[in-house]
Amino acid sequence: MDMSSNMVLCASNAYNKKYYLNEHFAGLPEAIKEELQIMCVLYTEDVGGVLELVFDEDGNLEFRTSYEENDFFYDEIGSVLKIKQYQNVKRELLESLETYYRIVFLGEGLDEEE
Repeated sequence: MDMSSNMVLCASNAYNKKYYLNEHFAGLPEAIKEELQIMCVLYTEDVGGVLELVFDEDGNLEFRTSYEENDFFYDEIGSVLKIKQYQNVKRELLESLETYYRIVFLGEGLDEEE
C-alpha cells in the first residue's frame, strides 16, 4: 500500500446517511471507533454535507468537508465552528490517532523525542 498519499480514517455523508470507517483501522478499540462515528454523524446531522477525517502524508489528521452545489441547507459557518469545537474538545483523541497512524502506518519509532 502506498503511504505517501492521504488516507481516509472515516467519513460521514448527510446525503446518503452513511458512515464509513476505513477497514485498515478495524483494529482500533471499539470505544474509539464509536466515538469517531458519533462525532462524524453528529457533524453531518448538524451541518450537512460530507465530513472526512483524513491523514496527510505526514500523519496529521485533517477535517475535510464538502457539499453538493445546490445544497442550500449546508451550514458553512456552522461547519467551521463545529470543526474548531471538535479540535478542542477531542484534542486528546485526535492526537492519539495521529500517533497511532505514524507508528503503525508510517513506521515511526517510539524512541523519538517530541
